[in-house]
Amino acid sequence: MDTEFLKREILRLKKEKNAVILGHYYQRDEIQELSDYIGDSLALAQKAQECENDIIVFCGVHFMAETAKILNPTRKVLLPDMEASCSLAESCPAEEFARFKAEHPDHLVISYVNCTAEIKALSDLICTSGNAEKLVRSLPEDQKIIFAPDKNLGGYINAVTGRQMLLWNGVCMVHDAMQAEAYIKLKMEHPDAAIIAHPECNSALLQVADFVGSTKAMLGYIKNSGKQKFIVATEPGILYEMRKQSPEKEYLVVTADKGCSCSDCSYMKLNTLEKLYKCLRDEAPEITMSEELIEKAKKPIVRMLDMSKQLGIIK
Repeated sequence: MDTEFLKREILRLKKEKNAVILGHYYQRDEIQELSDYIGDSLALAQKAQECENDIIVFCGVHFMAETAKILNPTRKVLLPDMEASCSLAESCPAEEFARFKAEHPDHLVISYVNCTAEIKALSDLICTSGNAEKLVRSLPEDQKIIFAPDKNLGGYINAVTGRQMLLWNGVCMVHDAMQAEAYIKLKMEHPDAAIIAHPECNSALLQVADFVGSTKAMLGYIKNSGKQKFIVATEPGILYEMRKQSPEKEYLVVTADKGCSCSDCSYMKLNTLEKLYKCLRDEAPEITMSEELIEKAKKPIVRMLDMSKQLGIIK
C-alpha cells in the first residue's frame, strides 16, 4: 500500500476511534514518526497507566503490550503483530522460573520489565534498565534477591552496587551478540568518539564503554556531552530519536562487516505501517488475559511505579 495513504488513514482512524499510539525507541522510523508517545519501557509503562483513550495501540513487542493491558484492564490494547515477541522474555519460561523461585524462598524476586505477564505475576518488584540500580540500592543490604530474566543487566547492577543478586540465565540475543572487539576496533578508527552501551550488553562490552545506561539515559548523555561523535551499542532504532534530539552530532554503529553478528531486533521490526493501519481498522490483534493474571502481574508493576516516584526517578 502507498505510504502516504497509510499515514493518512492511521491518523484518521486514530482520531475516529479515540486511540493512542505508544511507540518504543526501537521501532521503525516511520512508526516512531506517527506515535503519540515515544519512550523506553519505564516511560511507556507510565503513559499506559495515565492513558484515558478507548484504544491503546502498542508499537513494540508482546510483553510491552501486555504491560499496557495489565495497567488498563478495561481498555482495548492492540499489538500490530502478535508475533512480535522478545528473545529475552522467551529465555525465561514461567514453569521453570517458578521452580527456581521455590528453591530460594527467602529471596525477593525482581524482574526486568522485559518478561512475560506470567513472570511478572511471580515477581515482587518489576524494574527497567533506567530504574533498576536505584530500586536495588533502595532495598536493605541484607535482602536476598533473585534477578530475572537478564543476567547481563543483573550482573551490571551487581557490579555497580556491590550486591550479589542471584541471576536467572537469560539474555537479549541482540545485545548479548555485540562483541567488545568490534567496538574497540571502531573506537580506534574514531578515537574522538564515545562508546555508549545499553546494560543488556555483555560485560566485556560494558567494560570498554564510556557510558552505560538505558535508552533514555543515552539520549540525555548525548545531549549534555561535549562529544560530537558516538558509537552506539544498542538496537539501532534508537538512532531516529538521537538524530531528532541532537541532529548536529554523529552516530556510528557496528555492522556485520565490522565482525558483529548483531543488527536490528527482528521482533521489533515486525510492526509495519500496513500492520498498524490494519490493526486500527480491524481493532485486532487484541491483547487478552485472565483477570487473575492481570491482578497478580499488576502488583509488582505498580510497586515499581510507586517506588520510582518516591525515589524521584519519575514524577
